[in-house]
Amino acid sequence: MAHDGQDPMTMTTQTVLLPDLLSLTGAALAPVDALFERARETVREMVSEGGRVSGALIDANQTAAHGLSWLATYQQSLRQMQRWAEALQAEGKFGEIEQLIHQIAFGEYLWQIYGGIQMNQGEVVRLQDLGLTQDDARGLMAPEVMTLCDKGNTQAARTRLVELMQDQAGATMYGASGLDEELEMIRDQFRRYAVEKVEPFAHEWHLKDELIPMEVIEELAEMGVFGLTIPEEFGGFGLSKASMVVVSEELSRGYIGVGSLGTRSEIAAELIIAGGTVEQKASWLPRIASAEILPTAVFTEPNTGSDLGSLRTRAVKDENGDFKVTGNKTWITHAARTHVMTLLARTDPNTTDYRGLSMFLAEKTPGTDAEPFPTPGMTGGEIEVLGYRGMKEYELGFDGFHVKGENLLGGEEGKGFKQLMETFESARIQTAARAIGVAQSALDIAMQYAQDRKQFGRALIAFPRVSSKLAMMAVEIMIARQLTYFSAWEKDHGHRCDLEAGMAKLLGARVAWAAADNGLQIHGGNGFALEYKISRVLCDARILNIFEGAAEIQAQVIARRLLG
Repeated sequence: MAHDGQDPMTMTTQTVLLPDLLSLTGAALAPVDALFERARETVREMVSEGGRVSGALIDANQTAAHGLSWLATYQQSLRQMQRWAEALQAEGKFGEIEQLIHQIAFGEYLWQIYGGIQMNQGEVVRLQDLGLTQDDARGLMAPEVMTLCDKGNTQAARTRLVELMQDQAGATMYGASGLDEELEMIRDQFRRYAVEKVEPFAHEWHLKDELIPMEVIEELAEMGVFGLTIPEEFGGFGLSKASMVVVSEELSRGYIGVGSLGTRSEIAAELIIAGGTVEQKASWLPRIASAEILPTAVFTEPNTGSDLGSLRTRAVKDENGDFKVTGNKTWITHAARTHVMTLLARTDPNTTDYRGLSMFLAEKTPGTDAEPFPTPGMTGGEIEVLGYRGMKEYELGFDGFHVKGENLLGGEEGKGFKQLMETFESARIQTAARAIGVAQSALDIAMQYAQDRKQFGRALIAFPRVSSKLAMMAVEIMIARQLTYFSAWEKDHGHRCDLEAGMAKLLGARVAWAAADNGLQIHGGNGFALEYKISRVLCDARILNIFEGAAEIQAQVIARRLLG
């Protein structure tokens, strides 16, 4: 079956699926598990002193430690793809497109485990970096693994996958998500909204460096975005983290700025739910849920970056029990027109680490274009950025800024860092979801361009290296998607999931950047032109490897948990 403008010789209806695919992929998991456990042993030996894991030795052996994090991420990714495939098979939904995605995923990731995992464009971690030998690697030479490596991710398989993707033109995604019907209904609702109200305007907002219109925020509030996971008793919908993932994914697919609006409220609500007093929950949560108030997170400082424990902004208690805040903050998203800041500051001047930090619900007056920061004791200036522009980034200065004593989160000093840590699982799951949305946007745009653009008498999509890029986008998006859904499932079931959330964020950010970069490559010179949407998606994708913990910090955190 040839499509218009395509060379019939490049497209095939020949089935390239491996027989007994789920048996093959299921059998491939045990050798990967064994290799990972051996790698954990060898890396632990590298970073231990006197029988205890040493932070200094982890730092000295960063390639090995971070490589272990990536190996664990691949191990978990393959496990979640197998779970996804088996669930679809049981429901009778494991069709050819899903089988090809599954087969290519295993073929590619198994080969990368053996030959080298791409941590980023310039860093590949190999088994020898983890202290493993050729004898250790031979464990991967199980017949099932070798079959998948040799025949799983072939050009024929990728070509066939893209042929099926074209047949599914207009589908929400390529391949079944594996989520239940209620979540898919939520997805469809927000996909329709993004197509109608976000996608047609996003590129103009980006090019003009404009704030997302208040009209959009009001419409999202009516749709319940800001109270999605807030309990019903506090005016929210009480829905799952999985629902927030689906909403974030689809809105970010329209524009990452819109997909990120809910993140501010999610972080603030999570802080209050986990650490707030009864009175604070009753006062703040209903107003956050309705978007009567918009929050922003004020944590990072100019010289600290990810080292939040060394924050220097001070909060000094006065004779009335209120606080005066002095210091500087940076990379504060959506700071100007918000009503409240979740503000992390040092209340114990005798400390130099996380133990002296407290969290505040610091009220401010929303600004205007003419006067963005009208509240006394507070100044700010915009940071001009490449992408992720719809809420704008700011530097803030505080000089005797007043915070009511009743707005100390939890009513207790010195708990701020612990309170913040309790939100990191949700924040990283959210970021992974946004990454999936950005990656899907890149695939949507690149797929359409590859079908429409003719070169040498054929559509670009007819060329194998173009279709292979599109196929790998679809495959890796599904891998990141399943890892993210799993982390949300763990969170919803009350399980500790900082490891899974970190892995989802680590992989999702890399997948989004690869999708955007390859999408731009498919556009050729046009991709470098500002008028083409893919140029914006590339800029937006780049931030995902940096915020909510840079990839290196994320790998470090995962490694410490794995080795702990």
